[in-house]
Amino acid sequence: MQDSRTPRDNSVQSVDRAISILQVLARRGSASVTEIAGVLGLHKSTVFRLLATLDARGLVEQNAERGRYQLGYGVVQLAAGATRTGHLSLLELTVCRELAETVGETVNVAVRDGRWVVSVDQVIGAAAVTTVNWVGQRSPMHATSAGKVFLAHMPPDQVDAVLAEDLERYTPHTMVDPIVLREQLGLVRERGYASTSEEHEMGLAAVAAPIRSIDGGVVASVTVSGPTFRVNEDTIPGLAKHVLAAADEISQRNGHPKRG
Repeated sequence: MQDSRTPRDNSVQSVDRAISILQVLARRGSASVTEIAGVLGLHKSTVFRLLATLDARGLVEQNAERGRYQLGYGVVQLAAGATRTGHLSLLELTVCRELAETVGETVNVAVRDGRWVVSVDQVIGAAAVTTVNWVGQRSPMHATSAGKVFLAHMPPDQVDAVLAEDLERYTPHTMVDPIVLREQLGLVRERGYASTSEEHEMGLAAVAAPIRSIDGGVVASVTVSGPTFRVNEDTIPGLAKHVLAAADEISQRNGHPKRG
């Protein structure tokens, strides 16, 4: 494992990595230098140096089991001074606006509602040809990119329950075959994102990626959608890179550790 990138600002990168270390400890309770290095993809020497600084400031401490670290009381003091707003929309609004400006399409953030997904926020991109407000609307899991993101990361028994239903066909392109859907979900896990084309609505395509919490669970998804003449097999790979980057940034703001 090597840090091959040359940072433009070492001090900023060190702060970034120190925060990731705190997030790993918050998730695991305690961890060794080797474990932290493995999770974050860093050299053990880098992790040890950052831990020493955090320890000196009271933000981490070594517990009774030699070689393992845990959060220190200094973190409690910092938390006591914070005004907790804690709503996901406050974490993702700026990121979604930047994403919409970059790709020019509509950006939505959706959460799971049982066997449906519900859009909770929306930003319209400059190139969007429609201003349909999706906020508050429930959409099927099997026919939407956001829904397939959730399905791909749900426990197997829950996926079985969803796919065992009589899945509704919304358009001629809606996939209702459980075998094919399972293959698609495997591809979502492999790629890190889901895409659909005219499965829920004719003329509409979308790309979605997962937003994760501090423990790695998928708590929401960020989606870029647009007309199929702009969002299609030629443009989806490029759009997916932007969607993945936005989802990662929101996840990190939501406490999920950043690798590297």
